Amino acid sequence: MNTEDFLKQFESELKTSTEKLKSDLAMIRSNRPSVELIEGIKVSLYEQMLSIQELGSISLQPPRDILISVWDKNAAGAVAKAIEDAKIGLSVSSDGNVIRASLPILTEERKAELSKLVKKTSEETRIQIRTRRDEAMKKIKAAQDSKDINKDQEFKVKEKIQKQVENTNDQIEKLLEGKLKEIGE
Repeated sequence: MNTEDFLKQFESELKTSTEKLKSDLAMIRSNRPSVELIEGIKVSLYEQMLSIQELGSISLQPPRDILISVWDKNAAGAVAKAIEDAKIGLSVSSDGNVIRASLPILTEERKAELSKLVKKTSEETRIQIRTRRDEAMKKIKAAQDSKDINKDQEFKVKEKIQKQVENTNDQIEKLLEGKLKEIGE
C-alpha cells in the first residue's frame, strides 16, 4: 500500500465534501442577495432547458436586488416566470430585457428555519467526513494486519488522517459561522 497516494486521495475526498457544502450553503438564501440563488434555475425556451446564466448576464444591485440582463428580449418573460416558479421567495419585475429579482427581508421565524437548515446541512457533511475517516482507518488497519505497512507507518498515517479531518471540520465550522452571520444580517 502506498500511504502517500492513500493520503492524497483521502484529502481529495475531504475537499470534495467541503466544496459540496460550500455549494449547498450558497443555494440557501439569506438577507444578502447572491448570484448563486438564481444562476442554476432552468428556463424552458425554444424547446430547450437552459439555465438563466446561459441566457443573460447576472449582477447584484445592493442592497437586495439581482439584475438579469437577457440577451434575447423574447426570453425575458420565460426567465421571470422560471424565477417565480422556483419559489425561492424573490419578487420579480421585468422591464424590457432587464429582470429585477428583489429579495424581501427575512422574518425572525424564517431566519430561525434557515439557520436550522444550515446547521443540519453542515452536520450531514460532518457525518460524511467521520464515515470516510472510519473507512480510511479500517483500510489502514487491514493493511497493517496483512503486513503491507508496519506499525509505525500505521500510526503515522492514522495521525495524518486525523489531522486532515480536524482541518476539514475547522473549515466546515467557518463556513457554518459565515452563513449563520449572513442569515442574521
